Amino acid sequence: MPVFTRFSGSSQPGDGVPEAEDEPAGGEREEDERGATAAPGPGQEASRTSLGHRLTRLRTWRNRHPRTARALHLTTTALAAVLVLGALLLPNTLPALKAVSFARIPAEAVIGAVVVLALPRRPRLVAAVLYGLGLTVLTTVNLLDMGFNEYLGRGFNAALDWDLLPDAQAYVEDTLGGGVATAVAVGAVVLVLLVAAVLVAAAIRLATVLARHRVRATKGALIAGTVWVTCSALGLTLFGGPIASERGAGALRVHAQRTVESLRDEAAFVKQSKADTFGNTPPGQLLPDLRGKDVIFTFIESYGRSAVEDPIMAPGVDRTLDTSTRALEKAGFAARSGWLTSATYGGSSWLGHSTTMSGLWIDNQRRYRTVSAGDHLTLTKAFRKTGAWDTVGVMPGVQKGWPEEKWYGLDKLYDSRDLGYRGPKFSWSTMPDQYALEAFQRQVHGRKRDKPLMSFVILTSSHQPWAPLPKMVGWDELGDGSVFDAIQKAGNKASDVLTDTTKSREEYGRSIQYSLTSLTQWLERYGTDDTVLVFLGDHQPIARVSGNGASRDVPVSIVAKDPKVLDKVDGWNWTEGLKPDREAPVWKMSSFRDRFLKAFGSTPHPSKG
Repeated sequence: MPVFTRFSGSSQPGDGVPEAEDEPAGGEREEDERGATAAPGPGQEASRTSLGHRLTRLRTWRNRHPRTARALHLTTTALAAVLVLGALLLPNTLPALKAVSFARIPAEAVIGAVVVLALPRRPRLVAAVLYGLGLTVLTTVNLLDMGFNEYLGRGFNAALDWDLLPDAQAYVEDTLGGGVATAVAVGAVVLVLLVAAVLVAAAIRLATVLARHRVRATKGALIAGTVWVTCSALGLTLFGGPIASERGAGALRVHAQRTVESLRDEAAFVKQSKADTFGNTPPGQLLPDLRGKDVIFTFIESYGRSAVEDPIMAPGVDRTLDTSTRALEKAGFAARSGWLTSATYGGSSWLGHSTTMSGLWIDNQRRYRTVSAGDHLTLTKAFRKTGAWDTVGVMPGVQKGWPEEKWYGLDKLYDSRDLGYRGPKFSWSTMPDQYALEAFQRQVHGRKRDKPLMSFVILTSSHQPWAPLPKMVGWDELGDGSVFDAIQKAGNKASDVLTDTTKSREEYGRSIQYSLTSLTQWLERYGTDDTVLVFLGDHQPIARVSGNGASRDVPVSIVAKDPKVLDKVDGWNWTEGLKPDREAPVWKMSSFRDRFLKAFGSTPHPSKG
């Protein structure tokens, strides 16, 4: 709110007494100073007496220290104005958080000044409190936007994202410890309450000052409004942005629209999820060209396009891909690689997994809950439906009951509690990828069975914060995982990497190298003539690592010894080897299921929503 104050020579500096021309109309001043005219009760009388004593002491102090009182008055008023204007002009992304972003005239401040000038005392006080609370909401959603844009590459969605906050706390607990997680949660609540108290107080302060200097404040509001309208009409800009701003109202409007659209989207998605191109396909017509093959679908955590193309991460990752391609070729394997555009970014890996397997675009938690509660055909469930495969999941990141196991169509799930690991955790990751793959071989893949195996494997070592990182050890030395004790103790601290962008990018690249090496060495060691490996990333790493404006693309590869398998995908025009060319085809992740089913002989029989 624009503030215009001046003290007359007859007033005591800092006592806030208005000049004659600023006298409130209609006896408002009398109400402001004395309150209601009704006779007070005993309790009210005691309260007013106490208040009167405090006011008397305050006036005495002001009279004794006029310069200090005046300076304090001006300072607190200026600070209140800075806080209100700052809240109205606060951007919602970290890159936009620059001094020039605050060189604007916010329409909400002009309107706020006009409103409080038009109201009598009590309604004015209520309006100021509501205004301050509105600024609190605006500041909170802007800060949430900053966090979500930094980590997930998108703004906060009030209709969908509250469910992610417990997951965020669990991540902090696993990464930095329970004490830190609790402190962060409590600190966040305290911060919101503190912001609310400060902004409400600032709004009340400005409203009071404007009312005491009504005439000049009215002139100031009129001038500010005229300047705003002129700048808006002429499209005048300063430092690359419009001088006339409606940032606050615009931000709240965007969040309101986002919420409404999300609620509408939920209803539409329920119907969409019931329609399926292969929903009524008989078991005998699903995946006939893969019968007899052991098929493994593996997701590598945060394996994104940036790992292959970013100048900091790519050199090491590309060397690993080239070395692994040559080693697999020597072992008799061939590979084809392309790109998929993930439904998520920076986190929420399960959205990428479910999108790939379901053929539906699952980009938020509500969609995930909707589809996983239904019977939509997943790619993994298609293998089970044929009756020709045993289906298993290997998920070292799962540490408790996982009801989605049924939706994915898994006969058996091996989570972190089932893999026999006795070594240390590596930040969020419960065990190194190399160990998880060896346990998969020992307990599942290497056992004799009557049917071929379809496996759904989720690797976790490349999960942020990428510290400490495991290192490759001899496959015969893995044992129960205790061999990793010394490696974990010698690794970087998560707190050191989290606060250093360059180190985060470097360690992220090393984590991808480790995961790729673990997977491809496992395939060299244990793969057979009938093994078909499909591996891909679930999403890009966080924006601070992948870069602002990075795509959502992730690499995807198919590896097999049998040339007939890769002949089936020859029409995809994917790149030979494990590293997709920059110009290789890019598909939406949700298109992979149907393309894969069709490539390997499945016949569409749609079901309608």
